[in-house]
Amino acid sequence: MSNTLRYYKTALLQSDWKSGLSVFLVALPLCLGIALASGAPLFSGILAGIVAGILVSILSGSEISVSGPAAGLTVIVATAIHELGSFQGFLVAVVLAGIIQIVLGVVKAGKFSSYFPESVIRGMLVAIGLVIILKQIPHALGDDQDYEGEFEFEQVADHQNTITELIRSVIDFNYGAVVISVSCLLLLIFWEKAAKRKGGIFAMIPASLVAVILGVVINEIYGVYFPTHYLGNSPVHMVSMPKMKGTADLLAALSFPDFSFLTNPKIYTVAFTLAIVASLETLLNLEAADSIDPYKRQSSSDKELVAQGVGNIVSGLIGGLPVTSVVVRTSANVYAGGKTRMSSLVHGLLLLGSVLLIPTLLNKIPLSALSAILLMVGYKLAHPLVFKKVYKEGFDQYIPFAITILVIVFKDLLFGIFVGTFVGLLFVVFTNFRSVISVVREGNHVLVKFNKDVSFLNKPRIKQILMDLKEGDEVFIDGTRAHFIDHDIYNLLFDFKNSAHRRNIEVEFKKVKRRIQGDINEYYPQSESLSH
Repeated sequence: MSNTLRYYKTALLQSDWKSGLSVFLVALPLCLGIALASGAPLFSGILAGIVAGILVSILSGSEISVSGPAAGLTVIVATAIHELGSFQGFLVAVVLAGIIQIVLGVVKAGKFSSYFPESVIRGMLVAIGLVIILKQIPHALGDDQDYEGEFEFEQVADHQNTITELIRSVIDFNYGAVVISVSCLLLLIFWEKAAKRKGGIFAMIPASLVAVILGVVINEIYGVYFPTHYLGNSPVHMVSMPKMKGTADLLAALSFPDFSFLTNPKIYTVAFTLAIVASLETLLNLEAADSIDPYKRQSSSDKELVAQGVGNIVSGLIGGLPVTSVVVRTSANVYAGGKTRMSSLVHGLLLLGSVLLIPTLLNKIPLSALSAILLMVGYKLAHPLVFKKVYKEGFDQYIPFAITILVIVFKDLLFGIFVGTFVGLLFVVFTNFRSVISVVREGNHVLVKFNKDVSFLNKPRIKQILMDLKEGDEVFIDGTRAHFIDHDIYNLLFDFKNSAHRRNIEVEFKKVKRRIQGDINEYYPQSESLSH
């Protein structure tokens, strides 16, 4: 126990406080934006972030995963609140969803995540990186009409999509925001390179913090000397943290579930939907987190489901949104140097402290400064070297990888994952078909070998092999490695055995047999044996 505490203390002092601060700066606008998009009170997003950061981090099955309210649940949440007609009623569904997740963890359902191919997980990470870039460019240009954390291609609210929004942003950009975002982006690049080469103060202070301070300073200079470029006149361009004057205001802002809704059948449908979607997103992110973990640790998916379940129960009980493990925050954590769960814990504590202590100060942060941090995260996720590496691994890896990226970018996360996995399975099936049977020809000697079990799906290939045989061939068909030979295949080979002499082909079988019919060399159907 003492060794474990010493390990976490060392990680916290060396690096995790810095990565936790970086994740906090990324998570803050995301928590607010997702709450806004969900039609829930803004404070519910912050509460979910606090619960996920503090409680889920401690119970998590992963050292680097960061949880919080997820963009992937916004449509479900908004629809549920509208249909139930009560946010307090919706909170009951969040609590029930947490209970379902705990049950899923206890029955070891977390292993489901292992069935997703690595090519698809890597595609998901690259796609998220591209989506972050595409969605943050408008914020970097001062177009803040869409909330932070909005990742859908088709935008229902303003009938735009990612491409048309980009065009609109480029045409009608905000000069003040562009100067801030470009300045912050250049500072981040310089600071990170200096930290690797020189160390010192560059390694001690998080680049994201310096970038945010630079953004605040530039905007305040605008306010004094260039008021036409000042972004603080419009809260749309700024972080918009609810102001709490003390713990009394904090307690007053809490919402509590109305358990009278337990008699409403809709509650159970919403709860089940939330539990399944949140669990899928969590499991997928856990696989992604393990793939980018520099220490290559393996997370416990079942333990993570239990942690998420506890987090959702607590979040629902105090008025927070449902939580999941989230790709963007986890990626920001890893690329900021996070080593252990302490970084996620720090981010949760900072969210709590910011609500009580510095909401006014945080509201001075321009979203264009935060967009620079997220653009860096997106670039690292979608680095060109990843495309090159996967391409070299072959088309069976690259095609599912590329399709996953395209569907996620132009549709949504879960649909992209399932389409990519389906394409990956098609490649597996095709590869298995090709490897089941091998054919070797030397002169008129032909060896047909079954390398594994043969099913009716292999029938077209075997038919073609038999049709391609030439007059005078001597064929040896070896079924030694096939523990199972399908009935259709057996009959096809038996018919070939009886007709081969007509083509002047000699055929010999070795261990081609079925449990009922027996060895093909000794098999005679009942109708044929009666005629002899």
